[in-house]
Amino acid sequence: MKTINLFAVLILSVLGVANNQNRSEHKIAVTENELNQEHKRDTMRTEDDYIFELNEEVTRTSVRFKNRYGITLAGDLYLPKNSSDKQLSALAISGPFGAVKEQASGLYANELAKRGYAVLTFDPSYTGESGGEPRNTASPDINTEDFSAAVDFLGVQEGINRDKIGIIGICGFGGFALNAVAADKRVKAVATTSMYDMSRVNAKGYFDSTTSEQRAAQLEQMSLQRWEDAQDGERALAPQGLPSEINGDEPQFVKDYFDFYKTDRGFHPRSINSNGSWTATNSISFMNMPILTYIEEIEPRPILIIAGSEAHSRYFSEDAYKAAQEPKELLIIDDAVHTDLYDGGDQDFIPFDKLESFFNENL
Repeated sequence: MKTINLFAVLILSVLGVANNQNRSEHKIAVTENELNQEHKRDTMRTEDDYIFELNEEVTRTSVRFKNRYGITLAGDLYLPKNSSDKQLSALAISGPFGAVKEQASGLYANELAKRGYAVLTFDPSYTGESGGEPRNTASPDINTEDFSAAVDFLGVQEGINRDKIGIIGICGFGGFALNAVAADKRVKAVATTSMYDMSRVNAKGYFDSTTSEQRAAQLEQMSLQRWEDAQDGERALAPQGLPSEINGDEPQFVKDYFDFYKTDRGFHPRSINSNGSWTATNSISFMNMPILTYIEEIEPRPILIIAGSEAHSRYFSEDAYKAAQEPKELLIIDDAVHTDLYDGGDQDFIPFDKLESFFNENL
């Protein structure tokens, strides 16, 4: 059976509207040929490398902790130096969906630890250095639980004030962060950047464009794939969601993803988006389990939702903001595309000052 790659399906589903998502010409830093040449150099990054330099004012320690399902999560704990005599406010950060802690979440942690926070990043279950079988699997339940497990870990560390813990979710882990905070009343504040609602985009496609017939066909194909997997004794992998090379006629947001995950800017060998594939049946649970059903129950704890003005994913943030109760804030970053909030892009788009002031006020 031909396996399905739902991320590729989602990309194809927006080809008709891609022209409305084009990035300004001055924002395209390199040509497609240059991107492909950079991609050839990417494999030089090893599994131990990070996409950023550790700040000299910060320490980073590799840690392990278990979630409620007994899966061992691999994390990095970032601390400001000379903080041993303080009770620190703490943050748990993860994302983007398909990324690892050596990429965007670590970059955020590095900066926020410099600003005085204890910050825990982690590889989600079934990915990166974390445990769980089968590999390259995502789950609306377990990935939500991963955030609460990070809060478990932070709350039992000496030097961390367990009454001052917040969460930041990037991309798809923005949706999981909101879902986690709705149920986990220990978390005092939550922020998202370039948020995706992974349940919605899997169930309905980009801009809710998937028809009921297309949805049924996708579910039937994945359902039948389960018999193939049962017969083979292992989970089949879908093709990679991003192309190996850019030919120039892709939607701009695909080029933006390529520019981050497939070039030296953000490539990491353990990242599924850089160097791997999800399982072929990965999307089944997302298509039937909405993760933002109870977003209003985050109230009265504050929410900060950040998105780029030019991001193809902007509508997820705007709709989550509308559904949430006060106190809440929506911050739109002028000229930024989705991936600019992964690492700052070419203009330092990540509003770290705003994130710092938000958590200073609310933790």
